[in-house]
Amino acid sequence: MKYAQVYALFLVFVFHSSCGQNKTDLPKEKIKSKTKNVSTSGWTDTKYEYIDPVGKRLIIQNGLPRGGLKYTDPNGKVYVYAIFWTRIINETANPFELTIDFPVDSFTLPSSPGRYFKIFLPSDSMTLEKEDLFNYGLPALNSFLDQGLQKASSLKRTVNPGESSGFYFVTLFNRGVDGALRTGLSLKGQDLFYRINGKEIRCGKINLKKLMLQK
Repeated sequence: MKYAQVYALFLVFVFHSSCGQNKTDLPKEKIKSKTKNVSTSGWTDTKYEYIDPVGKRLIIQNGLPRGGLKYTDPNGKVYVYAIFWTRIINETANPFELTIDFPVDSFTLPSSPGRYFKIFLPSDSMTLEKEDLFNYGLPALNSFLDQGLQKASSLKRTVNPGESSGFYFVTLFNRGVDGALRTGLSLKGQDLFYRINGKEIRCGKINLKKLMLQK
């Protein structure tokens, strides 16, 4: 087995140990698509396909967690972080524009009493080539959190027709969660929602109308 594969398996074990998860809780699905920008790696968790009025698709892919390691803030407080990615593939004839905002305040996680978390949005782009890298290739995580810990987090992206765009979500917990941790970005009308286990957070807007979820 190649070193990169061994290292990736080690990271999965570390994350699950820190967050109280088991490796068997991480199903790895293969995504079959004619779109070249759609991930087919084992790090994909969910995929949503939306159809516009003329039958063209908008695809949202959400990744599994990486991390589960500890971060210590400048005041010495210790957190557990997990990194997720989302990729949007625009097969429609119109530019797809999104705005995502998360407050500086912490959220509670009903499925794990006593756990609270914040969500951060690095400006770095997530690409297919980074899926097997440590922390999905997100650079300088500690310095990013040091500077943004007490700030609201936001992201704006435009995905032109025929293109894709990937970005990161960093979740920061006061301690490890109970069971598996799953997240995902999805649409309801023109509103964006981010789900963390059973908690759904309204987090942004898009410019396109009449997109229907394909079941």
